[in-house]
Amino acid sequence: MGWKAAQKLIHHWKILRGDNVMITRGKDRGGTGLVKRVIRSQNRVIVEGKNLVKKHIKQGQGHEGGIFTVEAPLHVSNVQVVDPVTGKPCKVGIRYLEDGSKVRVSRGIGASGSIIPRPEILKERTTPRPTVAGPKDTLMNLVLEETYNAKTGKGMPDL
Repeated sequence: MGWKAAQKLIHHWKILRGDNVMITRGKDRGGTGLVKRVIRSQNRVIVEGKNLVKKHIKQGQGHEGGIFTVEAPLHVSNVQVVDPVTGKPCKVGIRYLEDGSKVRVSRGIGASGSIIPRPEILKERTTPRPTVAGPKDTLMNLVLEETYNAKTGKGMPDL
């Protein structure tokens, strides 16, 4: 879309792909939608069905040209995660449970303090794990080979 790279990148992202967010600034203010894509190099997110713009695409080999409606990126400061209990926008905090797992919680004025679940779309792999060994993979018989035995001292180098 022609955006420059961000000058100050956000290092600890609290908005993830698949989150339900509300737009707080711009022409679609007050609208909610799912985050379709996170562009970390530009500090921007694309919200499904929001911030629609017309894009002129020239006809080329293999595709047709014309005027298309596409979703433009929004700056991450213009969206907030929706509290799952109250349905209002809230800040996102991090808390550790008793078992040591890290969870996101809603914070701010009017927030319920409830846990914001991790989106289901992040649990799916986009590219499947390879089932056939590649040229750089270690063979299984070499992995299982015993090279050192602590009881007998076999395999210990002479120092």
